[in-house]
Amino acid sequence: MPHTTQLRMQQIEQARRAVLVDGASAMDVLPGGAAGRHWIERSWRRCLAQGLRPGERVQFQPVAAQAMRRAEDASHALLQAARPVMSRLARAIAGSRYFAVLTDAQGTVVGVDGAIDRSDRRADLITRIGVDLSERAVGTTAIGAALTELQPVWLHRGEHFFDDTSCYSCAGAPLMGPDGLPMGMLDLTAIDAAERPELKHLVAQSARSIEDALTLARPHALLLRLNWPGRSFGSEHEGLLCLDADGWAVGANPAAREMLAQLASPVAPVHCSELFAGAWQALFDGARRDEAVELPLWSGLTLQVLAQWPGRPIAPRPAAPDKRLPLKDLEAGLIRDAVREARGNVMAAARMLGISRATVYRKLGRKPPAA
Repeated sequence: MPHTTQLRMQQIEQARRAVLVDGASAMDVLPGGAAGRHWIERSWRRCLAQGLRPGERVQFQPVAAQAMRRAEDASHALLQAARPVMSRLARAIAGSRYFAVLTDAQGTVVGVDGAIDRSDRRADLITRIGVDLSERAVGTTAIGAALTELQPVWLHRGEHFFDDTSCYSCAGAPLMGPDGLPMGMLDLTAIDAAERPELKHLVAQSARSIEDALTLARPHALLLRLNWPGRSFGSEHEGLLCLDADGWAVGANPAAREMLAQLASPVAPVHCSELFAGAWQALFDGARRDEAVELPLWSGLTLQVLAQWPGRPIAPRPAAPDKRLPLKDLEAGLIRDAVREARGNVMAAARMLGISRATVYRKLGRKPPAA
């Protein structure tokens, strides 16, 4: 066993003894580089609070056929989005002894892929559709940690809570739905395998692809692809925002929610007029031109936006040139919004805007009615 591997296992054992036996903190015995893994200690303490003990036998409950069908049916949308991604993922890990596991938001297995050795009971137990692999059922794992911490994690051997699960090494990433709520998680696991912490990047990248597919599957009238000025479209860091015909946000991927603070809450509905300091109707016109534009946000920041009709393939696109939406379009959009808020009363809209009734008609390219 290489020296670095020995040292790693010794550190894990020291941390286990500190938290699970002595009631101390793992940070008291591990070097400073381990501070970023404090979520493991939090998971161990949650397990202890449940009255669990590391030496107990883990009872992977048998799964009835009805429970298997129920789990698959309830996760149909998640499975549809994940299958092509998991198929590509299986190719990436084919020579590593790792396999992929997909769970719902409760930690119930709903899909698997990759080279699974069914003759190994340890592999077979955790890859049955419908089996509960949540933290409350099997203690600290990448599955339970990712669903609780809502961040990608890497977990090796004795970092699992139970002695029975110390044969596993796993990477996991949460899956957020188009509504901003947890929808499940993606896990890569191997048994008695070499440590591969780089798999955390692979599983996180694959999770983003599934989240994008889930967002695109949400019924919508217009898709907005978002990025910061100067960055190209089609990257894994691109924001996706789905609008209905009235301009209400009906779905967004996590990148879009990070770019637009108003989308941070997964509960309150948000209209795109609350996001962009301009004419939201012009976004629908932009889809016809298939051109990216730079739009100001109410925060004073600027995003580049590419509006597309549903079903259009998301292919890499160069960054938008420095082409902001023309001022006249912004003005017209604000005036249309004011008229709509005034329920079609042009005079009332003009008073709200502090301009004349004739200016409203002129900016909208319409003739005033005859006196």
